[in-house]
Amino acid sequence: MQSRRPPLVLKTPPFAHYGVAWSPFHTQRIALASAANYGLVGNGRLHIASVAGSGLLLEKQYDTQDGLYGIAWSELNDNHIASASGDGSIKLWDLTINDLPIRSWKEHIREVSSLDWSNIRKDIFASSSWDGAIKIWTPDRPRSITTIPAHNGCAYQVLFSPHVPSVLASCSTDGTIRFFDMRTPMPLPSVSPPGAPPALATPIWTLPAHGTEVLSFDWNKYRPWVIASSSVDRTIKIWDCRMIKDSMDATPLPSQQSGVGGTCEADLRGHEYAVRKIQWSPHRADIIASASYDMSCRMWVPPPRPICRWTTSPQPPGRPSLLAIHDLHTEFVVGCAWSLYDEGLLASCSWDHSLQIYRPLE
Repeated sequence: MQSRRPPLVLKTPPFAHYGVAWSPFHTQRIALASAANYGLVGNGRLHIASVAGSGLLLEKQYDTQDGLYGIAWSELNDNHIASASGDGSIKLWDLTINDLPIRSWKEHIREVSSLDWSNIRKDIFASSSWDGAIKIWTPDRPRSITTIPAHNGCAYQVLFSPHVPSVLASCSTDGTIRFFDMRTPMPLPSVSPPGAPPALATPIWTLPAHGTEVLSFDWNKYRPWVIASSSVDRTIKIWDCRMIKDSMDATPLPSQQSGVGGTCEADLRGHEYAVRKIQWSPHRADIIASASYDMSCRMWVPPPRPICRWTTSPQPPGRPSLLAIHDLHTEFVVGCAWSLYDEGLLASCSWDHSLQIYRPLE
């Protein structure tokens, strides 16, 4: 099951990677978010590379004062990319300009953990932070347009729905994935008593996905309301959340009521340590990639039927779920991304300072 062909490799010492993303415009262009000293202290670097023949070419790099933990390509301009920093700032870069960002925002009070650019609205992007908040931005405004107090703990990732433009979701240390409708009024900022958590926004739905921290999740691109989640508990779960649509259809206007639940279609086990990142294939509804602290990247096909509801249960007999293992990294694998244009081409990035691009299923 190990991937066979040797990968294309780009080394970027002394910067350890935290995120990787393919350009939605250029078929061969890819970006890396990285940090010196494994992100514990020191500066960061945004790397722009491209597949060139049988190798990888480093096109540009931008230095930042703090480590970078996430990136998102603009859906409006093929030369624009946003970066998420450990100092709570977000920067927008133009690849036609050297050295300095074209815009910088700083509203989060802790590390910005992820960014996601809406591929439906295209003029907005979202950020998540260790401060528990989600913020919505447009590239032409000096401040965020919406703040969603989503979690009392760290919000590790935020993603817009690829099917419903007003819906986005986030995952957290609290073991949940929470779904929000941007049409729903959010609570105004309030002064809380010392030591008390801030008032949280009411999600349209809460999915109790794992009994511990949810590090990553992804929307299936072909099956609306199907979600994959991954956790510190070393598992990947596939969730059917169609009841959210039923709830929204039953309540045409946004309400302050929140539902809870989800049907688990699959519980994928095999990683030896926490699963840091997962991503559904953009070309197939049944393929998912995962990156783990066990220094491997794995490819899966979930079984075709529900096996549990809100709880874990053993993998049933039948079709093997694990398709391939890529284990050529020598440190934590923290990011993976399928090519948007070249079916079956996968990129993974690691604390070993390397970007690797390969075809795991060939």
